[in-house]
Amino acid sequence: MRMIPASPYNRKSRAELRVFDALKRSVPQDTRNEYVAYHSLNLTRHARKRFGELDFVICCPRGIYVLEVKGGGIACRQGVWYSTDASGTEHRLSESPFRQAETGLHGLIKRLKETLSAPVFAKLVFGYGVVFPDTDWRDSGVEWDRAMVADSRIVKDLDRWLRSLFAYWEKKPGVQARKIDSSALQELGSVIRPEVEAIVPLHVQASQAADQVILLTQSQLALVDCYSENRRVLCSGGAGTGKTLMALEFARRWTGSGKQVALVCKSPWLQSYLRMHFSMPNLEVCRLSGLEVMLRRKNLDAFDAIIVDEGQDMLQMASLDLLDRSLKGGLSDGRWCFFYDINNQSGFFGEAEPEAFEILRTYGAALATLTKNCRNTRLILEEVKSALGADMGVQGAGEGPAVRKKLVDGIEQTVAELEAELEFLVEEGGLAPAQITILSGQEFRHSVVSALPEHWRQQIKQVDEYSLANFPPSTMTFARVADFKGLENDAIVVIDLPEPNPKNKQDIATHYVAMSRAKAVLSVIYHGTD
Repeated sequence: MRMIPASPYNRKSRAELRVFDALKRSVPQDTRNEYVAYHSLNLTRHARKRFGELDFVICCPRGIYVLEVKGGGIACRQGVWYSTDASGTEHRLSESPFRQAETGLHGLIKRLKETLSAPVFAKLVFGYGVVFPDTDWRDSGVEWDRAMVADSRIVKDLDRWLRSLFAYWEKKPGVQARKIDSSALQELGSVIRPEVEAIVPLHVQASQAADQVILLTQSQLALVDCYSENRRVLCSGGAGTGKTLMALEFARRWTGSGKQVALVCKSPWLQSYLRMHFSMPNLEVCRLSGLEVMLRRKNLDAFDAIIVDEGQDMLQMASLDLLDRSLKGGLSDGRWCFFYDINNQSGFFGEAEPEAFEILRTYGAALATLTKNCRNTRLILEEVKSALGADMGVQGAGEGPAVRKKLVDGIEQTVAELEAELEFLVEEGGLAPAQITILSGQEFRHSVVSALPEHWRQQIKQVDEYSLANFPPSTMTFARVADFKGLENDAIVVIDLPEPNPKNKQDIATHYVAMSRAKAVLSVIYHGTD
């Protein structure tokens, strides 16, 4: 017999599991698709309850049959029914199992009469049975006939009992047994348990991912408790593992104790974003190149502490020398925290020098590794890992929608694909324009975005380091991949890039930065190599 669903809903009831397996084995193979058993069917209308549940409903050419399953020991004393569980505890039942099956069947009949076409309903034979899979039932009574009961012995050959059950109800007075044809069975199936697929729109999936991020970031912040008392911390983690979040928490704690702290990065865009969104007393957000100028403005010889974000951009001896001069006690004895990416983000602001990293390790820093991703969904993490070989951590911010990838040739096809993608994200996906950022390997004037129809171009704002003060704006945004390093948005559309070339380190770095900016929705439109 075909089971719907294919695996049982309720795995806690061992009795239902045994009956589920027995039904699945019943009925000859050549007629199995005509016989369908629906497990755990809820009724919104019931003869005596606000709602009811039918353990099994069999729909077949011989009619509609409800099966009530009662596991454990069964007893009836002075008209009251009891069941006994595996631990020996007795439970009083609210009604007879036979009465439960009968009222459930009447509720189903009423619903089918309202929804089925009259010719189909007229063909149906209705009946019910009770299954006691854990006990031998040899008793008789006025509430039931033997043909209506399957016990532990009969369950071993449920097919024979089902045939006798069908025959029992077909012989009832006034019943005209007629075989139900395949079209009527199909109509029955569409009413009893219709195939429904309500797609979760992208904006809901993005919101769910954001909720998961809150839970993850709380666990990330707990790591700060472990390391904030260390004078020096060397912390590695892939994109999205919470490095910037932890850097800001270190800054909050250190500035709170009266220290003058510098949060240093190399990207002017990241500097602008952090400065506008995370202002706090005693904290200066600045680029490495502006570190000494900042000291002069504040009339300081050196900062009490330095926090480095996107540290893979500063793994050069000259950069470390500048940091060393700007910190009280220098890098060897001062208070600092250095966050860097273990993957492929270096190269945009200078190549990393291996000796620079080795020198940092000699300063006795506490070593921390972030492995739990709190930005990207699991499917984005998997795509980055499979396409680029980069490990961005585990868990992720929920499942998320599938990554959408297209390979196109020529400007015309690329423009058409980009236009279709933006329309999908906004119209079908329900994303707000502000949630979407287009990342390109080119400047706007050389990007395929500049060839979009006018009504699309008007909806896209080019982002620069100054506009990040109000990021995201109310419109879609455009940026070069290199400029958007360290930033993020709910949905990222990557364009103007060929498929990743594993032999080209800079190419991998560009793809890595672009793809890892997406929190929930990632669309990639690769162009051919023509």
